[in-house]
Amino acid sequence: MDDQAVREALQHHWEASDANDFEAEHVIYHEDAELFYPQSGERLRGRRHIQESRRIQPSNKRFDVRRMLGSGDLWVTELVITYDGEPSYVVSIMELCDGLIACETQYFTGPFEPSPTRAHLVEQRL
Repeated sequence: MDDQAVREALQHHWEASDANDFEAEHVIYHEDAELFYPQSGERLRGRRHIQESRRIQPSNKRFDVRRMLGSGDLWVTELVITYDGEPSYVVSIMELCDGLIACETQYFTGPFEPSPTRAHLVEQRL
């Protein structure tokens, strides 16, 4: 699978995620894919477990992809996932095998107040 085809498949994945289309969202995962959440120490094994964990998550979710970078079998997506109106800033690292996600690691962080010590140096980006 060439890079353009992977990019399109990942874009479809994130669009399906935003639409809460749990079938289309998980087509891109290998049957034995693994998903890691380092902050909570969780690992999910298998496409069906990953899919079910997302299906039963009770929050109203929205996905806003900021950028996607990658080539070959390694892709990184920076996005904002909003849960019930509260943003989480996310980096998703995806390792592919045969054009499907074999391993994904997602890092989450919440917003924080800017430091007043650097206020004169920065611009606020929304």
